[in-house]
Amino acid sequence: MAWTLTGSPDEYLAIAGGFLRSDPVRNTVALTAAETVRVRGLRAYGQTEPLFGWWRRGDGEITAALLHTPPYPVLLTALPEGSARPLAEALIARGRPVRGVSAEDSIATAFAAVWAGLTGAGAQEFLRTRLYRLGRLRPPEPAPGGAARLATEADRDLLRGWLAAFSEEIGDDIGRDGDEVIDDRLSYGGLTIWESGGTPVSLAGIHRPVAGTTRVGPVYTPPAHRRTGYGAAATAAVSRAALDSGASNVVLFTDQANPTSNSLYQRLGFDPVEERVVLHFVS
Repeated sequence: MAWTLTGSPDEYLAIAGGFLRSDPVRNTVALTAAETVRVRGLRAYGQTEPLFGWWRRGDGEITAALLHTPPYPVLLTALPEGSARPLAEALIARGRPVRGVSAEDSIATAFAAVWAGLTGAGAQEFLRTRLYRLGRLRPPEPAPGGAARLATEADRDLLRGWLAAFSEEIGDDIGRDGDEVIDDRLSYGGLTIWESGGTPVSLAGIHRPVAGTTRVGPVYTPPAHRRTGYGAAATAAVSRAALDSGASNVVLFTDQANPTSNSLYQRLGFDPVEERVVLHFVS
């Protein structure tokens, strides 16, 4: 039983892809990130190249996987007993700049404890999220005025500003290297704008579809246009488009601390799947 680590997304998807695709809803982030690196190159998420890995038990079956795209935390699937410490030791030996861990609560906590024992670094909760999967889509009623349209190159300045504002609001890095993010999303129709009276009022994105699964995000409405139903309408529009394109699963993550968004997405037909936590390591 051992971890195998690689910098190759092709190798990762060839060997661990079957394991990840066996549950494409829970593994949506690992699958879409690996596919993005495969398509966009090793610097798709920053200057530090990504690292991929899988845990193979004694009979040869793969039962866990990881993905690390700095500056984001290490993303983990469920970890078999006895696999956390070898992983932490392997990451330390490689000199990886590990910011933290993202996983289901018990897995993240267990890995953070091992990391603390090896490095002395503590763990601080950064974010709790809830993963949702769309059941039956229920668009908002009454629908707000306006209509959805795909974003284009002509919207770049607007998109740059909105993504930066969204990033600042959630305290994350999604707005980092905004032009690269926009280039990627525009290349596959991954950003949709809701317009009302000719004015852009909301934005809903989708990640690159993988394994029959499309993940919605980000969803952003400028403060002046909130509480109008525009964000719900934009989300419903991209969800409908994903279903019409053949997606078997449409998923999204919400911040557990935001009851408004959790309630909104449930009204649209999204059902909770699991809860996850992001822990940041602190000296």
